[in-house]
Amino acid sequence: MQILCVDVGTGTQDVLLFDAEREIENCVQLIVPSPTQIVAGQIRQATVAGRDVLLTGRTMGGGPCAWAAEEQIRRGYRVYATVEAALTFDDELAKVERMGVQIVADDEAGRLSDVVRVVMGDLDLEAIGAAIERFGVTFTPAAVAVAVFDHGNAPPGVSDRVFRFDYIAETVVQNDFTAFAYRREAIPDRLTRMRSAASVVPTGVAALVMDTAPAAVLGALEDPLVRREECSLIANLGNFHTLAFHLSNGQIVGLFEHHTGELSLAKLERYLGQLAAGTISNAEVFADMGHGALVVRPTEQLPRFLAVTGPRRGLLADSALHPYQAVPHGDMMLAGCFGLLRAMARKYPEYREAIEARLGPELRWGTRE
Repeated sequence: MQILCVDVGTGTQDVLLFDAEREIENCVQLIVPSPTQIVAGQIRQATVAGRDVLLTGRTMGGGPCAWAAEEQIRRGYRVYATVEAALTFDDELAKVERMGVQIVADDEAGRLSDVVRVVMGDLDLEAIGAAIERFGVTFTPAAVAVAVFDHGNAPPGVSDRVFRFDYIAETVVQNDFTAFAYRREAIPDRLTRMRSAASVVPTGVAALVMDTAPAAVLGALEDPLVRREECSLIANLGNFHTLAFHLSNGQIVGLFEHHTGELSLAKLERYLGQLAAGTISNAEVFADMGHGALVVRPTEQLPRFLAVTGPRRGLLADSALHPYQAVPHGDMMLAGCFGLLRAMARKYPEYREAIEARLGPELRWGTRE
């Protein structure tokens, strides 16, 4: 039995093909460019060739692909996009049109000629399957689990950052990282990127989606040194976003989320110190171009252990906080995939036994067993 786990980031997409018949170390693993990087490269090639671009497909993560589209327009070349593809850049299509993107109906897109056609989407099962099968491995996943970062479909006039952090604050009070994961049929309407990613999974194949940062933190807890700490900070430093949690006696007691590019070592250390003390300010983080901060449950227990994961963890390399670099099952880059597997075991009980046979029993963090 196979479960495909794909953690979609800004720089890379990290892939684990879990096989119940193999030790976790022997399962197929891939670290390859992220979908937004791939799409950005295709747009840049069209720009160099002096050709117009048509974007089709599904809503996906923005960032690099949006910047490439903006550069294409600045150079005087057209960018056409179907509605679903255009929503990648903003949930308000009027804002997308103000970027210079020309939105077209599907039938009109089919009639366009002399354009470079670029297919958008966070999950390319055909490409992943083809890559895996080139190495002689049969690709027949019974389930697919995907992690994406979803700002959510904010109403007009509402900040994407506020809307995203309101969702985090509403969800984190459940004190369960798997609350950020959803079976296909249970994805909230406002999480449009998650819904788009799940729509790629064929009917008859179980589908789960999860937010990237909670998936990475849940995966970091697979490291026994991280899991055994009764009081700790865990920070996931992604290429675009940093999310840090304060955990105490089995409780999520605080968190903050920020844009990694806005953080210096000194600033990140300051926020982590405030998170540990329970004094972190939502207003300060938001004013600093972050998403926000929350003290969920005040505690007097101060953490003396900081675990970090994520591709930008080097930002804390020289920190006086002496961070521990989490290596779940010996592989930091697959932390999100391990978190997805744990969420799959919770949300799809039929896979729990097979997953726990390889990863061990369900996590009980903050206990010294």
